This record gives sequence, C-alpha cells and structure tokens, in this order.
Amino acid sequence: MRFFRYALVLAPLVLVLAACGEGAAEHAARARAAFAADDYAGARIEALAALDRDGADRAMLVVLIESQLRLGDGDGAQATLQRLVDAGQGGPELTRWKAEAALLRGQARQALDWIGDDRSAGGWRIRAAALLALKDYAGASQAFREGMAGEPDLLLARDYARTQLEAQDWTGAAATLAVMQRLSRDALDTQLVAGELAQRQGRRDEAATIYDAAIAAHPRRIEPLLARAAIADIGGKVDEAAALVARAAAIAPNDARVVELGVQVAAERGEWEKVRSTLAPVESDLDPRSPNGLKYAEALLALNHPEQARAMFAKALLLSPQNPYARIMLGEAQLATGDGAGALRTIRPLADAVTAGPRELDLAVRAARAANDPAAGSYAARLASPAYKADQQALGAASAALARQDWAGAIAAVQRIGGYDSDAEALKLLAFACSKAGRADEAIAHADRALALAPHNPDMIHLAGLVRLEAGRDREAMVRLLKQASEADPANRLFRADLVRSGAAG
Repeated sequence: MRFFRYALVLAPLVLVLAACGEGAAEHAARARAAFAADDYAGARIEALAALDRDGADRAMLVVLIESQLRLGDGDGAQATLQRLVDAGQGGPELTRWKAEAALLRGQARQALDWIGDDRSAGGWRIRAAALLALKDYAGASQAFREGMAGEPDLLLARDYARTQLEAQDWTGAAATLAVMQRLSRDALDTQLVAGELAQRQGRRDEAATIYDAAIAAHPRRIEPLLARAAIADIGGKVDEAAALVARAAAIAPNDARVVELGVQVAAERGEWEKVRSTLAPVESDLDPRSPNGLKYAEALLALNHPEQARAMFAKALLLSPQNPYARIMLGEAQLATGDGAGALRTIRPLADAVTAGPRELDLAVRAARAANDPAAGSYAARLASPAYKADQQALGAASAALARQDWAGAIAAVQRIGGYDSDAEALKLLAFACSKAGRADEAIAHADRALALAPHNPDMIHLAGLVRLEAGRDREAMVRLLKQASEADPANRLFRADLVRSGAAG
C-alpha cells in the first residue's frame, strides 16, 4: 500500500537541507547514536546529512545501508550499495546486503542467488525470508532451524520468533525468546517479542508493562506505541489508544501501520469522516478485505453512500467468504439500498448458526421484515427466547475460557450450546480446545465434522490440518489440508506460518 509516497521520500531530504550548517562529524556521531538506540529513521537522516559533506565515508555508508535495510527501504539500499562499491567495500557482508536489498525489492530468487551458501546467521535469515516469499515452506523451516542450531544473531531469532507467534506456537516462541534475551535482553526486538508472546497468551497486564518499558527506552520507535495502543483498544480504553496512536503519528504520520490503527480507533469512536478523509486518497489501492478496506466501506455506509459501500463489501466477501464482518456489513449495505431479500440471503448463513450473535439475528429480523418474509417471526422469537440467552451465555463462557487458556472450561462451555455438534463454528471452537488440551482423537473428530459441514471454508480446512499438526498425526493429510487452506486464502499469515511450522514442501 502506498501512503503519501512522495512525502516519505522528501522528508529526509528536507531535514538534511535544514541542517546544512553542521559538520560531517556531528552528523556522523548522531547517526551512530541513533542507530545504537534502534532509531533507524533518525540514523538514516543523520547519515545522509554526514554523507552530504563526505560522500566517500565508508563507515557512514554502512550505517546508512544498515538503517535502510532495517526500515525495509530496498530502493534506497540498492542506491547505497553502488556507493559502497565505489568506496571500495567488498566481502561477504556486501553480498548479504545485496541479497537483502533484492529481497526487499521483490526479487526473492535473485536474493537466493546472492546469498549462495552463506551459512552465517544473516545468510540463514535472508535465505528463510526469500524461501517464504517463494512459498517454499519446507525450505524456509529448514533454514530457520539450521540457523538457530548454529550461532544465531538477534535478527534471525526475531524473524523465527515472529513465524512461531503467527503460528501460535507458544512453546517454540518462548524458547526463541530465551535465545533473544541471552543475546540482548534490552534490545527493542527482544522486548517486542516478549510483549507479543505475553499478549497472545492472555497476559495483557504483563505485556502492557513490557511495552511501557520499551516506549521509555526507545522514544523514537512507533512499534511499542502501537502495540501498547492495541492493548488499550482491546481493553475498551479507546481514548487511551487514540492518544498512543497520536504519539506514533507524530513520529511517522505516513507509516501504514500508524494509519491502519488510527483508522481502527477512529472507526470505534464513530469518526467516520476522519476515516473517509484518511483513506480516500488511496481508495484505488485498498484491498477491500483488508482492515482499511473494510473500514473505508463502513465509513461510506455511515456517511450515506450505501451503493459504494455495497460494492466494496461484496468484493470483500467474494475474496473472503468466511469473514463474518464482511458478511454482516454487506447485509447492512444491502438493507440500506432497499434490498431486504438480498440482505436476508447474505446474513442467513450466520443467523442460522447456533453461534449467531444478537447482531446477526437483529439484522436477519430487519432484512426479513423489509422483504416481507415470514422468517422474521422465527428470528425474532429465537432472539427473545430463554434458550437463545442460555446459548449466548455458554458461548461467552467458552470465549472467556479460551482467552485464559482454560481448555477444559472451554470444552464444557461449548458443549452447553444447543446443537453444537451440528454447527461448524461451534465444532471449530471445540476442536481447537480439545487439541490444546491434548485430546487429539476428539480434536480430529470434531475438526473433520466441522469440515464436512463447511467443506469450502478455509478456516475449517486449516483447522483439520492444524489438529493433525498438533497431534503429530496423518502427516500426508495434514500437509494437504494446510496447503489447501493457504491456497484458498493466500493472504492469511496464520495459514502460512503453520505451513512453515509443518515443514511442508512448497
């Protein structure tokens, strides 16, 4: 996604020109200090200023390219590479820089060619990333394992930990975090992995404490601010989240991560005009199923542009048919355009499920009434029934138990939901809890039943593979199912991470 591309390019140049009265030594010292403090944006600016006075300063060129690579600036790194060559830089480190710059520019095969048989920690990291980009999950998994078995550095361990976190492999992530803490306990990457692991395991207060410490130690980095804002948002502290996002925006206003979380918080506060004005300049680049795409469509609906919203939600649901939010919002948009029958057809798969929430049933009632469909009465009766209220209480208890990793409690709660054994979503919750509880036979049986009920749903396909992965069973079926899920939803990072964890051939 391209957010204000030209502003990103020009900002460092403007700052360099503003400081043109200072000498190269002062800028070089500040560049080194910024890099040591993990402020790579600041290091890039100061290195550029130093090089503006002494373009052949090899040490500053190294600081510049290392900063560019850590910022994901492949084009800038490519330009700096030539300056390094001209300055006489050579050796394996230069080759690794070439490989990583190629990777950042979308040239994964060229990156592999450059990295060759480099068996350093950096070599393994770049090789794993390139193989991931090429969907060679077995190769990426092997590269990570071999690199970690040797002499890993912090960046290799960080990237491996991130794949483990995405795959919800808490045990593996904790082991990799221990390596990171041994290498550099106070490094920002170590703090971020520690915070994310704590957060994903439901230890939010601990995660918040870790992120607060990271913010204090690294005031020029947006990552801990955004992570802390996300925790505040999850806890319902929307104003606190907004303040943290504003602090991140003061550092990097055009960063896509800042924009996305800012849009999310604005949407939660009902600031739909802010959402629309933020995203309208990049409307043509929005993926309709992305968080920004969905929020933009919701803003259009809230601002009385239902036809535009309907078109965007329809595209989102076509791309991600298992996404309940896209389905609900398409139903709302259809209803807003006067298509009650269409809204009823859209919401029925969710409203008829035993896990249907009040919002789904309320939309079904309104849609059926608009279409003069007699189903309105049955949906309204279900919504008001004691049995439905009991099912909702059981579903809430199951969700709470899953959040605190009380697997036995989650299993018992799901089994209190009426008709759970004939509902794919309820069976998905049950299979996941059984898998985590070590009840592999039950987990596989429930997952297979869910898949039989929803054979084209990528979530159910993935689940059937995941429970086999966790149990160490039926490798052939496990690999086939995980690949099928990833092919059905290639943008899903969890699916990809589980393929890496499985070591499946690409």
